[in-house]
Amino acid sequence: MAPWRRTDKERLGVAISNFQGSRAPQLTLQIGDVVHIQETCGDWFRGYLLKHKMSQGIFPRAFVHIKEAMVEKVGNTENIVPAEIPLAQEVTTTLWEWGSIWKQLYVASRKDRFLQLQSMMCELMEWRAQLLSGTLPKDELKELKQKVTSKIDYGNRILELDLTVRDEDGNTLDPGRTSVISLFHAHEEATEKITERIKEDTSRDQPDYGTCSRLSSSPTHSLYVFVRNFVCRIGEDAELFMSLYDPNKQVVISENYLVRWGSRGFPKEIEMLNNLKVVFTDLGNKDLNRDKIYLICQIVRIGKMDLKDTNVKKCTQGLRRPFGVAGMDITDIIKGKAESDEEKQHFIPFHPVTAESDFLHSLLGKATASKGDSGGQGLWVTMKMLVGDLTQIRKDYPHLVDRTTVVARKLGFPEIIMPGDVRNDIYITLLQGDFDKYNKTSQRSVEVIMCVCSEDGRTLPNAICAGAGDKAMSEYRSVVYYQVKQPRWMETVKVAVPIEDMQRVHLRFMFRHRSSVESKDRGEKNFAMSYVKLMKEDGTTLQDGCHDLLVLKGDSKKMEDASAYLTLPSGRHHVESRGATLSRSASSVGGLSVSSRDAFSISSLVCSTKLTQNVGLLGLLKWRMKPQLLQENLEKLKIVDGEEVVKFLQDTLDALFNIMMEHSRSAEYDILVFDALIYIIGLIADRKFQHFNTVLEAYIRQHFSATLAYKKLMTVLKTYLDTSSRGEQCEPILRTLKALEYVFKFIVRSRTLFSQLYEGKEQTEFEESMRRLFESINNLMKSQHKTTILLQVAALKYIPSVLHDVETVFDAKLLSQLLYEFYTCIPPVKLQKQKVQSLSEVVQSNLFKKQGERHTARHLQTERSAKELKDLLQQKDEGHQALEKKYCVELLHSLLQVLSGQAAFTFHHIQEIMVQLLRTVNQTVITMGRDHALISHFVACMTAILDQMGDQHYSFYIETFQTSADLVDFLMETFIMFKDLIGKNVYPRDWVAMGMVQNRVFLRAINKFAEIMNQKFLEHTHFEFQLWNNYFHLAVAFITQDSLQLEQFSHAKYNKILSKYGDMRRLIGFSIRDMWYKLGQNKICFIPGLVGPLLEMTLIPEAELRKATVPIFFDMMLCEFQRSGDFRKFENEIILKLDHEVEGGRGDEQFMGLLESILMECASEHPAIAKSVETFVSLVKGLLEKLLDYRGVMGDDSKDNRMSCTVNLLNFYKDNNREEMYIRYLYKLRDLHLDCDNYTEAAYTLLLHTWLLKWSDEPCTSLVVQTGRQPPQTHRQLKEALYETIIGYFDKGKMWEEAISLCKELAEQYELELFDYELLSRNLVQQAKLYENIMKVLRPRPDYFAVGYYGQGFPSFLRNKIFIYRGKEYERREDFQMQLLSQFPNAEKMNTTAAPGEEVRAAPGQYIQCFTVQPVLDEHPRFKNKPVPDQIINFYKSNYVQRFHYSRPVRRGTVDPDNEFASMWIERTSFLTAYKLPGILRWFEVVHISQGTISPLENAIETMSAANEKILMMVNQYQSDQSLPINPLSMLLNGIVDPAVMGGFAKYEKAFFTEEYAREHPADQDKLNRLKDLIAWQIPFLEAGIKIHEKRVSDNLRPFHDRMAECFQSLRVKVEREYGVREMPDFEDRRAGRPRSMLRSYRQMSVISLASMNSDCSTPSKTNTESSSFDLEAGPPRTPKAEGEPISPGSTLPEVKLRRSKKRGKRSSVVLAGEKLAAASELKRLSRKHGFMSDTNLSEHGAIPPQTSVLSQMSFASQSMPTIPALTLSVAGSPGLDEASTSPRLSQVFLQLSDGDKKTLKRKKVNQFFKTMLASKSAEEGKLPPDSLSTDL
Repeated sequence: MAPWRRTDKERLGVAISNFQGSRAPQLTLQIGDVVHIQETCGDWFRGYLLKHKMSQGIFPRAFVHIKEAMVEKVGNTENIVPAEIPLAQEVTTTLWEWGSIWKQLYVASRKDRFLQLQSMMCELMEWRAQLLSGTLPKDELKELKQKVTSKIDYGNRILELDLTVRDEDGNTLDPGRTSVISLFHAHEEATEKITERIKEDTSRDQPDYGTCSRLSSSPTHSLYVFVRNFVCRIGEDAELFMSLYDPNKQVVISENYLVRWGSRGFPKEIEMLNNLKVVFTDLGNKDLNRDKIYLICQIVRIGKMDLKDTNVKKCTQGLRRPFGVAGMDITDIIKGKAESDEEKQHFIPFHPVTAESDFLHSLLGKATASKGDSGGQGLWVTMKMLVGDLTQIRKDYPHLVDRTTVVARKLGFPEIIMPGDVRNDIYITLLQGDFDKYNKTSQRSVEVIMCVCSEDGRTLPNAICAGAGDKAMSEYRSVVYYQVKQPRWMETVKVAVPIEDMQRVHLRFMFRHRSSVESKDRGEKNFAMSYVKLMKEDGTTLQDGCHDLLVLKGDSKKMEDASAYLTLPSGRHHVESRGATLSRSASSVGGLSVSSRDAFSISSLVCSTKLTQNVGLLGLLKWRMKPQLLQENLEKLKIVDGEEVVKFLQDTLDALFNIMMEHSRSAEYDILVFDALIYIIGLIADRKFQHFNTVLEAYIRQHFSATLAYKKLMTVLKTYLDTSSRGEQCEPILRTLKALEYVFKFIVRSRTLFSQLYEGKEQTEFEESMRRLFESINNLMKSQHKTTILLQVAALKYIPSVLHDVETVFDAKLLSQLLYEFYTCIPPVKLQKQKVQSLSEVVQSNLFKKQGERHTARHLQTERSAKELKDLLQQKDEGHQALEKKYCVELLHSLLQVLSGQAAFTFHHIQEIMVQLLRTVNQTVITMGRDHALISHFVACMTAILDQMGDQHYSFYIETFQTSADLVDFLMETFIMFKDLIGKNVYPRDWVAMGMVQNRVFLRAINKFAEIMNQKFLEHTHFEFQLWNNYFHLAVAFITQDSLQLEQFSHAKYNKILSKYGDMRRLIGFSIRDMWYKLGQNKICFIPGLVGPLLEMTLIPEAELRKATVPIFFDMMLCEFQRSGDFRKFENEIILKLDHEVEGGRGDEQFMGLLESILMECASEHPAIAKSVETFVSLVKGLLEKLLDYRGVMGDDSKDNRMSCTVNLLNFYKDNNREEMYIRYLYKLRDLHLDCDNYTEAAYTLLLHTWLLKWSDEPCTSLVVQTGRQPPQTHRQLKEALYETIIGYFDKGKMWEEAISLCKELAEQYELELFDYELLSRNLVQQAKLYENIMKVLRPRPDYFAVGYYGQGFPSFLRNKIFIYRGKEYERREDFQMQLLSQFPNAEKMNTTAAPGEEVRAAPGQYIQCFTVQPVLDEHPRFKNKPVPDQIINFYKSNYVQRFHYSRPVRRGTVDPDNEFASMWIERTSFLTAYKLPGILRWFEVVHISQGTISPLENAIETMSAANEKILMMVNQYQSDQSLPINPLSMLLNGIVDPAVMGGFAKYEKAFFTEEYAREHPADQDKLNRLKDLIAWQIPFLEAGIKIHEKRVSDNLRPFHDRMAECFQSLRVKVEREYGVREMPDFEDRRAGRPRSMLRSYRQMSVISLASMNSDCSTPSKTNTESSSFDLEAGPPRTPKAEGEPISPGSTLPEVKLRRSKKRGKRSSVVLAGEKLAAASELKRLSRKHGFMSDTNLSEHGAIPPQTSVLSQMSFASQSMPTIPALTLSVAGSPGLDEASTSPRLSQVFLQLSDGDKKTLKRKKVNQFFKTMLASKSAEEGKLPPDSLSTDL
């Protein structure tokens, strides 16, 4: 095999197919994975995944696509970077990041965001392909880049990802090469830009953000239109006039673009095919803001008068006739809202002329309003908005706009008229006419013929242009409307006449009637004419607007004679102004007369940079013609309209400076010219004309040529300044100061031209003049006159603007000195805000930015700025703080930005800023609120200062502190500030780059300050504990901040941060370690205070950091051990903090292993502490395991798991005497229970807290959690408040027995301790209510479920364990199981109840086993020998239970198909839980499991006993409540007495009462006798039921009762014959005054369920009160457990005592509580089954192996059964009788006695009855001697 060799070119690959690695060295790949290829061998590569460098291996060459890559070496590491353009790389990285989020959105069902992100990703992928294609033109590439970056930034914002900051070209800024201030401003701009985009996106107004932003940023725009085709059936040649149209104002806003279209369906000039391109230019922002803009096309056909005429020879040809219009709304395209793509074709529908009255202009209104069908006729065009003027778009879009592209200009000037943009266009629009028919029979078809004529009537050739793209013509012929009296043409043409000819030319309009017949048309002559001169007599141009022209009639020959009509007036206003009335017959010169019956009007628009319509401006421009009016014209300039002035800006400025130069020897006009210049500059400063700033600058730079102007300008300016500084009135000075920038531009340019012309001549004189000028400015600043305050403010504002120009012609050092004096001559407390603003401008000037030595402008201004800033920031006046701070921070930003990146030249400047401002800025940051608008700006300043400080700066700065105390104060406040800024970031969350730069700067500063601490504050005499403590807390806060936790970031972000900044956590972590070990004997001061912060640091999942810092823990332990002999403080603190940290998300199993290994390794070197360390490690390891389990389920939907983990932690803190943590988790558990409505469990949980409290007035400690609105102050108050809360919980949980117990304890306190009888009375009322609830409210009985969790897939606290769950009211097993499986969706349900084998337990999956179990009733001695109602005894059948069993029938031996009872055995599994239920959980773990079997005979005894108990219970219920329905009793009795229904007990007789069975089972004789006895006892029970039934049966059921009574008599005879007679006592007598109990339910029950329902309740417990100790488990129970009762090791519950105290017995209903055990006797559960059916879930004695026979257990059933009222249970404690004496008949003949004697006798009789039963039971068990039963008879 060939050897592996290192790759040279093949370094980077992308997986193009999935590859599943089959063996260890093979690397599994998925499509899209990027791999770094290291070696190659044949068809295989070796490398690793870039997203997970630990995944290394080999993979086939065919599965990856090789990409070009570059290798960047950073230290010893190599970074492989794709050799793509940076933007394409960024798109790739973005798509990776978005892709994972996209999948998460799908899982989270966020459909809208999912689809939005999908769309954006598709767009990015398409654009990335275009970027990589390399085929895009320059302008398209630039636009695409802008779209891509805009989309990425927008997507990152809505996905809440990091903000990307970019430069002007869209490239990502490198924070390492960008100053802090520049980076900050870039973040601000990017945020503002994206926020604006999101606003636009929300309103759906601006989808194309790239276009929108560029359109709004440029003052000039253009629309590119490409006519693809014109589809229309004409049959003649046509002219298409395309233009832009405003439908609201009904005006055309651009020149026409004329396309001549041939009759054959393509352009007239065939070379124009596919080359019909036009660009509409000069569109300004005002045009973009129009409500609507349409692209319109007016179609004029050229041919016959009527298209329908077929006789071509007779028809007049060449007529221009209206045909129709087309229009399209392009508002969205113009405004950048709609797609603007030169490839997308748009269809413009055609609207034809339908009548002669349809003028084309009128038809436009219909076209723009209608949406009708054009029948497919119209224009196909493509359009694109272009940014910039004509020069710019030709440069940016050369593939669209070239020299052949037609330019259609706007009708009017653009918003900015640049110098050199010479334009002399006059637009004439033929509006309308009104022509009388005179002697004709029909109206004329008028054609207007327009031409430009000279004074002698000669027509100027090529002076008219019908539209852009067309050749110039000598005459223009209008459209002809057939026989219309008042035609409306609205046709616009452009007249272009040389400037020198304007005075001598005029426009002539001839009117001619056109006939449709050629022969007639040839004879037609011009019937009238009009004319208008283009220039007035005063030299101004024809005014813009409408002109009503006079129509002249006469001889057609005379009409062509200029001398004949030029003497006549041209317009109606001339006639009106002369007051003359011209009649129709009036004759005039040349035979032409004015027609009063005809009218004609035109409109004109002059777009000329050479022709003005203002007389005053014209007089100034032509001042040489009338020099005597010069002064007047100069003064009049101030009242000329601003628009007119800026339109002729270049000519006006030329005129002013010509006046100045031609009067250079005189000062006559200097002030007037200067004031005129100031006026013009002031105009341009107005917002209305602000775009003309570039025009003025272009003029100064390119056209200004007055070489001597600087002398006069400086002279006048100095005069104004000197006058003002003396306090004298000088009206123009304020305007002059505002115009100072451009005044100096003129001065500097003039001096430069002079110097170039005369080779530097008079330089000294100029500099002297300039110096004196600045001194005059400084004198103004020194002036104390009130009138100068406003001027001083203006000077401060405008002086910085002149520096850029002045420094080019003036000595920089001298200028700097003058500027320094300018600021220093102002009193220190005067105009501070204005000074700061002014200094901000100075700092940004080239004068300040120039690199040089110390004594330059930079040094002087830095010193001045720093002083001003310090003074202003330290002011305490809060009045204008916000605004002043804004100016301060702007100046500081400017200073720091200019000084950044020039370390060689800025050392002293940074030092000056550092000394003056660092602490001031720090204190400003500290005192400023975190929500202050400027806080981020000041933090950026502080970061920038620290960033630009070198090592020498730090050393120098430390030496500036006079005392150690000052230095300590500075370090302390710096550490506090750093920590606060780290914890409360002042920047938005997505400013990651800014945050990382801040961290980098802070890290360096912290390390520098740490060095100073080592040098000055480490020795014992100078040791500063608080300073060191602040250092450590700051360092830990730095290392644990969210922005540095790299493992939480995406792969792309992780790599980006690691490559640019490294892992800063390691650096600071190593520094912390080094600083700790330097503390020496001072270490003990930081124990335990520093334990928590260091633990927080070590929990960061960075292996090297942990290895470096975990040994500090051992050092702490060793330090404390050497000091006090143990490390208890350390241990307590580590446990407390570990809980908080792990719950907060930190910590993992790797930390647990590393902590153990490092501490044990360190301990091995110190034997004295080794054992303690080992114990500590074991303790922490156990806690960490439980905490990790707890954290793992906190985000889980399963509250059960959270409760389990919480209880595990409770146990841990109980066992380890951590009272505070124990209480904390008690309340967490309580809250979880309340969320699930587990009120009983919440009460038991809260009860544990009360056991920590005493009935005393001892104050509550901080360890005791205080609850309530007003926290109790003493133990008694808190305990009382808790009891009230717990009683409320128990009441809601229907655990009234437990609530009564607590009420009694409270009552004892109220009665015997507090003597508060009022509270006692309330308490007793509450008790009474609870007792009443027990007797009257139905409590549904809960079911219990055994749940086994098998398999390694479960968490450790569930894995391979069985739990008993207490179900909720009416909860079925199926519902419970479904809810259980929903918590573990991957679990598999087991269908068997048998315990699984080892293979299932060891399997990696999850297996759940769930089945119902029956609780085993514990015997309660207090109920013995007493009449206990059902409501009471039923409660204990399902509460206070710890033992449960599950029974299932099995067949053994020969099976008799006719009698299944003979072979039916019961296999019974018993479970013992760790604690009784209910408790602080609804479930507890099973700690012991045992199995046993029950024979068929024992099963029969159980079933028979249960049936008897059921009968007796129902008889009791019907005796107690007369309102119960009879149906359930009927069903029960009939099912037993009627053999046809249930089969009776004949099956038992056949199975067991045979000689064969007795012979084969001699040991079962006692059991057989017991079964016979139970059968016999059933008869009196049934008899009692029959009697009740007889009394209450209805008439319609009487036959049913009779039949049942008949069956009963038959059954009675048989039973009494076979098994003897049993008699019940007389139950008629009742105790006086005992109320009958009546059941009522919270919910409506069915009749059957109401009668047969067993009840649910929770566990009563008797908690003992006064316990001064922290007993988490009660003392020994009052009643000891039965001897010999085996308990598995898991069930032992050792008592935990944290304080010595008198023990009190507490009930162990919970994990931590002691048990309150009942008597050792076992109770059996009553069967729910009716009759003699076998119950597969019958109760048994418990989980403990039986020590008494089943038969003996059965006997207690009759003792614990609910009894008929007045039946007294009096069980003797003395030995009972033998079996022979247990079954005598109790029927005796009683003598006649008195009532009292009768009652006494009855009681004795009842007692004898039950004693006989008990004796029978005892004798069967063989435990009591035969003579042990004593009677009262």
